[in-house]
Amino acid sequence: MPALKYNMVTILGATASGKTAVASHLAKSLGGEIISADSRQVYRGMDIGTGKDLSDYIIEGTLVPYHLIDIADAGYQYNVFEFQRDFLKVYNSMQNRKKFPVLCGGTGLYIEAVLKGYKLIQVPVNETRRKELQKMSLEELTSILSRYKELHNTSDIENKKRAVRAIEIEEYYQLHPEIDLSFPEINSLIIGIKFDRDSRRRRITQRLKDRLENGMIEEVEKLLSTGLTPESLTYYGLEYKYLTMYVTGEISYDEMFQSLNTAIHQFSKRQMTWFRKMEREGFKIHWLDGYIPLPEKIERIKQWLQP
Repeated sequence: MPALKYNMVTILGATASGKTAVASHLAKSLGGEIISADSRQVYRGMDIGTGKDLSDYIIEGTLVPYHLIDIADAGYQYNVFEFQRDFLKVYNSMQNRKKFPVLCGGTGLYIEAVLKGYKLIQVPVNETRRKELQKMSLEELTSILSRYKELHNTSDIENKKRAVRAIEIEEYYQLHPEIDLSFPEINSLIIGIKFDRDSRRRRITQRLKDRLENGMIEEVEKLLSTGLTPESLTYYGLEYKYLTMYVTGEISYDEMFQSLNTAIHQFSKRQMTWFRKMEREGFKIHWLDGYIPLPEKIERIKQWLQP
């Protein structure tokens, strides 16, 4: 395969946009593998509710390899720090094996954790230092932060709370020089799959009906039967929140369906808002109309990949 202009492709979009099928066919045509960027598909046993669409990874009888799906037990609270750590392990492995990475998902926070190109470290809160800093003005905090790093963007000094946390992080790094903050040079082509608002709404509602008819309620019942408490399952939101309420008798089927359908539409809007924020911050997203036939989508992406 000739050298490409980018060393990764990111496929993003709101829920029910058909991202997985695009990513799988692209990965297969490039001899690549998929890295999932979905905050809930990491959990084992949570398949239908999280929309894993595992059949989309099988093309002409062949499984397209995927990563960061089914890596944590249901009940665990996986986070963005762990995602970035796990992404880097997979990405480095794929580089060594000469496999082209296709990042695919709808969790904007996880996608940015990769595309922004700096390593996230879980820095503990320093209560004593925080109290000192909170007494200062935003101008004073900005001055302190500028001693530690160049302020390329204004997000760290948007307000006092963010500035205090940014200083806390930088001072933690100063005290722990052994921390590895290096990040691989990732130059990703970013592809967005989108439908017009009415189409997106129809697709979301139809997909919800299909999943309810194909075992999503039984999936929640099974998870609860393994010892997961209703509270721990409700933590995952959306499908797991409303289906748990239905299964435990808190709400009726109709109440569950209407509430869940509305919640997924609202979630989809928040996803699109996040992607527009990424564009405002300088990320170039090449949007593809979801109605374009799949082979044509793949060809367009491959053209954009060419030097």
